[in-house]
Amino acid sequence: MSDNPIFTPEDRGWMRRALRIASKGYTHPNPMVGCVIVRDGRKIAEGFHPMAGQPHAEVFALRRAGDLARGATAYVSLEPCSHYGRTPPCTLALIQAGIRRVVVAMIDPNPKVSGKGVEELRKAGMQVDVGLCESESRKLNEAFLHFQTNRKPFVILKCAMTLDGKIATRTGDSKWITSESTRSYVHQLRARAGAILCGVGTVLADDPMLTPRPEPQYPRQPLRIVLDSRLRIPMQSSLVRTADQYPLIIAATAPLNDEKMRLLQDKGVEILPLDADNTGRVSLPALLRELGEREVTSLLVEGGAQVHSSFLSNQMANKIMLFVGAKIVGGTEAPSWVGGAGVERMRDAITLNKLNVKTLKEDILLEGYP
Repeated sequence: MSDNPIFTPEDRGWMRRALRIASKGYTHPNPMVGCVIVRDGRKIAEGFHPMAGQPHAEVFALRRAGDLARGATAYVSLEPCSHYGRTPPCTLALIQAGIRRVVVAMIDPNPKVSGKGVEELRKAGMQVDVGLCESESRKLNEAFLHFQTNRKPFVILKCAMTLDGKIATRTGDSKWITSESTRSYVHQLRARAGAILCGVGTVLADDPMLTPRPEPQYPRQPLRIVLDSRLRIPMQSSLVRTADQYPLIIAATAPLNDEKMRLLQDKGVEILPLDADNTGRVSLPALLRELGEREVTSLLVEGGAQVHSSFLSNQMANKIMLFVGAKIVGGTEAPSWVGGAGVERMRDAITLNKLNVKTLKEDILLEGYP
């Protein structure tokens, strides 16, 4: 029960396994958590939290371990909960199973849990060691951690662009910049997001669905949001036609066209009137506050150049994901992924921190934090 535990290479290997299986979950608004139970140097069971409302990682692992859990070590990628929510507390399950030692990657920042789970386990006589692979755990659940601290969604700007930074040709053709395998990767991102957002310009140009596909593969569909100050969205758009199946919010500003609003509401669309900013567009701070109240922990922005520019200029982008296809479009009239007036001096340019480059078969993913 040392406050400065010494972890072995074996400890680190098992915790990394817990983190890998945690990433399989589609858990919004919950964090992704994995658990590996080890006895005498051998894995006897593992489990992860698949989605909100289902048992947590520890419960799945303990069920599979059975009596072999007694005297074993549990490696958990986030502090076990000690309160009753949608499911019973995981601390109780660990105690009843007779686990001897619990290794925790990091303390859960949720006030309902923070430190209480570790304290309860130690009171029961368990050895609890905290802090193994903490940075990896923070990365895995960056959206959840941000929300617990700020009560606003973690905003990810996602865009597909060519090598010369274009999101379409000068005629507006954008299908397809990246490969099929990369688009499949993006559908996984969508399925893990609390909500997906685009502007009405994207709706008019591309008629998107904003759903992860193929649908049977994913256990949940995120909330869909369109920034549309004046309700210009077509009634025959894919978004409106599927509003009775997948939740759709149109964020607009007053005054609104009452007849168009009624027609949209009849289709199952929620109209969310919000304040306007100084350009007459929907106030992004007001939108994020509203989403925070609805416990939307992450927001995937798939907007056009103007929407991306608005989030960046308002300093409301927490992460940027640029999928770069190995293509060159050219043309001064072909749109780039960020619009607006831009900065006047290079010293005022937005800098990305913790830049990471991944190769996705035929394409490249650039990740960074403004």
